[in-house]
Amino acid sequence: MILERTGTCVKISSKAELLLWRAERLFFLNGEQDLSSFLLADLGIIKYPTYNCVITEQIFSNRNALLAYEEAIEVAQMIDQALDENDNELVLRCIKISESRMCNAKATETSMSETMVTPLTCFSASLVYSKVLTLGTSFLERERRYNEAINLLKRLLECFTCDGRRGYWILRLSIDLEHIGYHDESLSVAESGLLDTWVRAGSRMALQRRVLRLGKPPRRWKTPSFANLVKRKIDEVHVQGRPLNSVIGLKSRFYGEDDKQCGVEQLALQYYAGEGGGWHGIHTESGIWLTIFGLLMWDVMFSDVPNVFRNRFQTAPLDLETDSFYLVRKSSIESHLQKIHDGMAEEFLITSWELHTGTACRGVNWNRHTLSELRAAVVCIGGPCLALLCRHLAQDYQSWSRGMPDLLLWRFNGDFTGEAKLVEVKGPRDKLSEQQRAWLLLLMDCGFNTEVCKVSPEPTTS
Repeated sequence: MILERTGTCVKISSKAELLLWRAERLFFLNGEQDLSSFLLADLGIIKYPTYNCVITEQIFSNRNALLAYEEAIEVAQMIDQALDENDNELVLRCIKISESRMCNAKATETSMSETMVTPLTCFSASLVYSKVLTLGTSFLERERRYNEAINLLKRLLECFTCDGRRGYWILRLSIDLEHIGYHDESLSVAESGLLDTWVRAGSRMALQRRVLRLGKPPRRWKTPSFANLVKRKIDEVHVQGRPLNSVIGLKSRFYGEDDKQCGVEQLALQYYAGEGGGWHGIHTESGIWLTIFGLLMWDVMFSDVPNVFRNRFQTAPLDLETDSFYLVRKSSIESHLQKIHDGMAEEFLITSWELHTGTACRGVNWNRHTLSELRAAVVCIGGPCLALLCRHLAQDYQSWSRGMPDLLLWRFNGDFTGEAKLVEVKGPRDKLSEQQRAWLLLLMDCGFNTEVCKVSPEPTTS
């Protein structure tokens, strides 16, 4: 009956399927996009930025490099599935395969820069295996197999001397050494990690705080030079609310001013709008900052740089999350930042919004924020602070694109002047992460008005 209704059926051979998969991956350079991207673009459902593809280098030096990369991807997919299904035996097998192949692959990849991660670095088998082993260390730590995790972390640090993940690996290594009672070695690892130029943002902050905690007399007598910087006080404000729940493990909920349920961020916004100073604001975390960065730096992001655009379906240059993004464009970026510093940010924002509304761009969310909100934020933040913020994102987008404060607040003091405040909101059982602490201290250095808002339940009356 089925054959009568369907007629002749054709099954695509596994070789043809593999060929299509390989062609799509080579063209799109990721595992998310496929041939439907052409259709979505032609129908106008997705609009991609306009840029020139200037290609002077091949991604893979030869066929063997491509095959090795594909094999590494298969192992990465296997460990993802194994972790989802709690298949510990398969996880361990993936770790073993990756460990044996990683450094061998690294040694044969001649295109790998020894001083800087290039846009094409991410298409190497060794990098994929390093991601597998990073997942593997987390698995081993959960299983309390600290000695095995320590060995993997040491291998990663040995094989990848120029990598933005070194801070995370060094931090985990120091923590795991402490777990097995090697306090002196844990401290030494943390101290040497602070001399590593690839240790940045939250990882650097976490290592500094570990050194201060572990390095007390008699283990260390000299106070580190960064002690005062790390211990700087971040202003706090305390807000009380009527709790809806107080169950450990659940996100704190409160009753707002209108007796409707809300989270701690909404409760804080109500406080700042009223007795907290008449501020306008939004709960945004990193969203609005990445949107502002994308709009202000649009022309820089999509300028003509060789090998960072390989097809017409990209939402950002391939090197955005590498050091080369800033270094290759340093002259144009600094010139652009100077104009932002001098007060042209609102003009850049409006121009980008009018020319590119709806165009897919990494970090830019066209639906979450209105142009009037973005303009108010940009005007109240001011050129100098915006320029410093954009410079940090341009220099290290990977490290600084997460962990930003929850709330952006602004208020106008007159027709053309205003001020802004950035607030990290914490509920009764929440603490600042190292990345959040690093952001708040960085923003303070940039001249921003920042504080932590701690929300707690109102005291009950007996």
